[in-house]
Amino acid sequence: MTESIMSKAATMEIPINSNGDTGTLPEDDGLEQDLQQVMVSGPNLNETSIVSGGYGGAAEGIIPTSSVKGPAVSYNADFNKRIPVTGLGSNMHHSSSSSSLTPDEMSRGVAVEKLETVKKWGLNTYKCTKQMLSERFGRASRTVDLELEAQIEVLRDTKRKYENVLRLARALTNHFYNMVQTQHALGDTFADLSQKSPELRDEFGYNAETQKLLCKNGETLLGAVNFFVSSINTLVNKTMEDTLMTIKMFESARLEFDAYRSDLEELSLGPRDAVAMARIDDAQQEYQVQKDKYERLRSDVIIKLKFLEENKVKVMHKQLLLFHNAISAYFAGNQQQLEQTLKQFNIKLRPPGADKPSWLEEQ
Repeated sequence: MTESIMSKAATMEIPINSNGDTGTLPEDDGLEQDLQQVMVSGPNLNETSIVSGGYGGAAEGIIPTSSVKGPAVSYNADFNKRIPVTGLGSNMHHSSSSSSLTPDEMSRGVAVEKLETVKKWGLNTYKCTKQMLSERFGRASRTVDLELEAQIEVLRDTKRKYENVLRLARALTNHFYNMVQTQHALGDTFADLSQKSPELRDEFGYNAETQKLLCKNGETLLGAVNFFVSSINTLVNKTMEDTLMTIKMFESARLEFDAYRSDLEELSLGPRDAVAMARIDDAQQEYQVQKDKYERLRSDVIIKLKFLEENKVKVMHKQLLLFHNAISAYFAGNQQQLEQTLKQFNIKLRPPGADKPSWLEEQ
């Protein structure tokens, strides 16, 4: 179709008046329709180039359309209405565009934003790594709070010791649970033999009763020890761990603060021209941001350490009293005191891992 159009255009002259409107073509009404179809389906002028010279001009005459400025780059879908292009000497038109952002522009904006985020993260990581290595090799100073760091070290040491207590208490629970289960099975066996051995009925009978009593007291003690283990586990792996997470954030903020402080000090020792002063101002702002973050987290750590110490004393006072009374009553054979200890701490009997009440609880 394009070749047909070019052949028709070569045999006739299209007059253009002073306003840029084409004259009517009564000779061939189909030509205008063909030209209109070419203009509509042709390439977007924003993605092409305009040759300033004639056909086959030099390469240096190519002008990107994105650089063309002026009021005459609008094209109406109605082919009979054209707006003249001034300063180019040809009829250049393109479709009108809305003022809203296109999807491509929005995608580019998101990509630029992500690039800036990655760039900022990379710069921050570089500065912190440099500061950390410099501190390790003794080439940079670090901010030190002797009193706070001593408290943090005490907390870490306390956590390690409490983890050991928790490990041993769990081992005691497992071993004692196995012993109670063995006593339970032994009591059932003695009771069965008492029924089947008339000549040893009394001997098997009181041994069966003894094992059942020990098993009952053992389950009572297990309830107390399980409560002790659960409370220590909460204290160590939740309360202390939460404080240590805040401490890790504080130490990271300290490293960032020292990194930007060192950067500001290094810039302050350099030249003081316009470019350097602008960089110093930016470094001063970043330093202030990191300082505020450091001070805020430092305050959070001090508060959490204080509350943790109070909570630890309160919890351990109760749990150690429970553990002592329960163990003492069990090995002293004082069943009444053992049961009273569980009532004092509102502990309900349930063997570890049992989904239903034990045979003793069903009696």
